Amino acid sequence: MLKQKIKYGKWKKENTKEARKEYKKNTQNAKRVISSAKEKKPEECANVLNDSECQNDIFQMAMQVVNERQDITGLNCIKGASGKVIGDDKGIKDSWKEYMEKVMNEENEWDHKMSAEVKEGPADCIRMAEVRAVLKKMKGIKPQNCRGW
Repeated sequence: MLKQKIKYGKWKKENTKEARKEYKKNTQNAKRVISSAKEKKPEECANVLNDSECQNDIFQMAMQVVNERQDITGLNCIKGASGKVIGDDKGIKDSWKEYMEKVMNEENEWDHKMSAEVKEGPADCIRMAEVRAVLKKMKGIKPQNCRGW
């Protein structure tokens, strides 16, 4: 890669056909090396998978991935209203109960200037034609975080 950068700089400085040929030749060589390395990598991975010594490591990595993807089901400790760290289950539950009672019983201040019209009757129905029209507009657009499943 360093050679390629040097050749590119030389080509841009000199702006000659010879320098461009050198740069192109170096780029082709780099592409060849990269493609051969990409071809060898799956074979190396397959050999590692077949190696009996590495199977335990692979199993441990798979278990680590499984454990990382699990949801957190409980808390080990939280900080209470007094600022002390609470670690036992009963204390955690009591602390949450206190907090929720406080939040639910607080009266929020507002200026009573908000107004809205009351809508009476059933909500508007969404027709199949409307859904089809929207889907046609969306065709070819992938939603964010789409991983291609």
